[in-house]
Amino acid sequence: MRITRMASVPLIVQDPYISIWSSHDNLYDGATTHWCGKKQKLNGYINVNGVTYCFMGDKEYYPVIEQSYVEVSATKTTYQFENDLVSLQIDFCSPFLLEEPLLISRPCTYIDFKVVPKKEIGPGTIWFTVSKDIVGMDVDSICGGVYSSKTFNYVVFGKSTQTPLNHSGDNLTIDWGNCYLASDDDNVEFAIDYDKKQISSIIKFGHTAAKANLIFAYDDLAAVNYFGDFKKAYWTTVYPSILEAVKAAIEERDKLLERCRLFDREIEEETAGLIGTEYSFLCIAAYRQSIAAHKLIADNEGNLIFLSKENNSNGCIGTVDVSYPSVPLYLLKNTDYVKGMLRPVFKFAESKVWEFDFAPHDVGRYPYAVGQVYGLNSEHADKSYKYDDRSVFPFFYMFPRGTGIYGLENQMPVEECGNMIIMTAAVCQVDGNGDFARPYMELLEKWAAYLVQYGEDPGEQLCTDDFAGHLSHNTNLSVKAILGIEAYALLCRKCCDEDKYVKYHTTAKAMAKSWEKRAAAGDHTKLTFDNDDSWSLKYNLVWDVFFHTNLFSEDVYEKETAYYISKNGSYGVPLDSREMYTKSDWILWCASLCKNQKQMTELVSPVAKYVRETSSRVPFSDWYDTETGVYTAFIARSVQGGIFMPLLIDKYKA
Repeated sequence: MRITRMASVPLIVQDPYISIWSSHDNLYDGATTHWCGKKQKLNGYINVNGVTYCFMGDKEYYPVIEQSYVEVSATKTTYQFENDLVSLQIDFCSPFLLEEPLLISRPCTYIDFKVVPKKEIGPGTIWFTVSKDIVGMDVDSICGGVYSSKTFNYVVFGKSTQTPLNHSGDNLTIDWGNCYLASDDDNVEFAIDYDKKQISSIIKFGHTAAKANLIFAYDDLAAVNYFGDFKKAYWTTVYPSILEAVKAAIEERDKLLERCRLFDREIEEETAGLIGTEYSFLCIAAYRQSIAAHKLIADNEGNLIFLSKENNSNGCIGTVDVSYPSVPLYLLKNTDYVKGMLRPVFKFAESKVWEFDFAPHDVGRYPYAVGQVYGLNSEHADKSYKYDDRSVFPFFYMFPRGTGIYGLENQMPVEECGNMIIMTAAVCQVDGNGDFARPYMELLEKWAAYLVQYGEDPGEQLCTDDFAGHLSHNTNLSVKAILGIEAYALLCRKCCDEDKYVKYHTTAKAMAKSWEKRAAAGDHTKLTFDNDDSWSLKYNLVWDVFFHTNLFSEDVYEKETAYYISKNGSYGVPLDSREMYTKSDWILWCASLCKNQKQMTELVSPVAKYVRETSSRVPFSDWYDTETGVYTAFIARSVQGGIFMPLLIDKYKA
């Protein structure tokens, strides 16, 4: 899709640490950055007839070759540049094809160049450079060099002193590992500059059209600490070294690029056919971002573990209420990733230190999945440990019972119980069996019982929208509890326990009927049961549609969606009656409740307008002001997988 403007454009996106974007209208208008805003400079120059032009990054010393357009698809970004001598095209492709976990993990981005002379020119050169910012936050010296293998040439560099996983936190870039540029093309040479601490590819071209293909690869050496084990990325289960991974990427290049082209076209056609081109634009903006906000590993049993990072929030890893909004994309394409989100939480919930009857919030702070860090007992934390933005927390999963690590005040009991049960049931619904849930049914029943006891009218607690603060009598949270109970009933049926199905289904049905009476406020439903002058987006209702359980009446959906449209601002519907900010993922979930394309378009188009017009030049933020279009917080998060909810609902409609 050719775009006129986008808040931030993905270039090299592989995982939460290797995530480089251009937050400018033109690729040469400023430095490329990591999603968190720190400079990670990629620079590009082309020399034609003795004159050097800048097409990427730092244009301070050279004139530019004018950018004519940019195209963005689900897996690829293309820039085109023109002057009176040549046209230049550069493609960045992340072959994120979800049916193959190896491709999601393999840290190889295709960067392809094409030069077409417009008139007679002499020999020319393209320089593409990668700065030291890519390999560390504080780089005193680098080591590396230019090398050749049997089938390709490459250059590599990294910090001279390597200390993998030397920090945890939020708005941080990687501080370890080695970066590679590689190619099997004869017209590509490589160089390393130890003084400037950068590596370069040098592409030669003549008076006829020329192409050059690069691989940008990053070997992070260690990916995460997973409950005490230092784990490498999933790709290392197949390739013995990064050079073998690069070799495979080069060999598969043509085949993969064609598969990506077909996939990109499929996404655009499906989404445009469902709602329109504005919806296509949002799905394109969300796709690579959501996937690259995760790290994929395998546990000791060989199971996939798909760990999100809570970007620009608190840096938590494997956050349940971040996984929950993201799952539509992964339920659509491959449930193994949702299973990979759930397994770490089940594992931690079975540890001795987790003494509650409700589900945990997270499993640590990236890249350490070693026990929940949200909701620590404040007195204990203040007196016993000092945590700063780069600290590695203690391995809480190892602590015994009775240590008082966690307090109750900042937990999300109803929220996370509902999330875990609903996600598990959704996996089993798509798979068509209860196999994944069976080992966890005891835990799931405990959490379902918690929802029965506390979910009908939740007391003062946080929900996933925790930035809005504690809230009592939250009607949307009550919807989640009801659907969590119904989801557990469905799991019981999948696992051949009809008696428990009837028990929990009957409870959920009665709670839903009661909810409709208590939440009603004329032409809409309330934010809280005790406030007639309030309202909120009831995005949790979408699972009643997905599961075809019909717990809530058609009247609820018709009134709610009509009311949301009446509250539309310039850039979308506010989250609720308290503030003008919203969450883009929740708007798209609510659009899934609409009965016709016109209503869906009315909810979706303002969100697309936000991504096009916002003055906040950051990767697709999910939390922003609906009047000004200025982002509040949250950048490049995995939750934008939720943008695919309308497509998911359409696929599994009755």
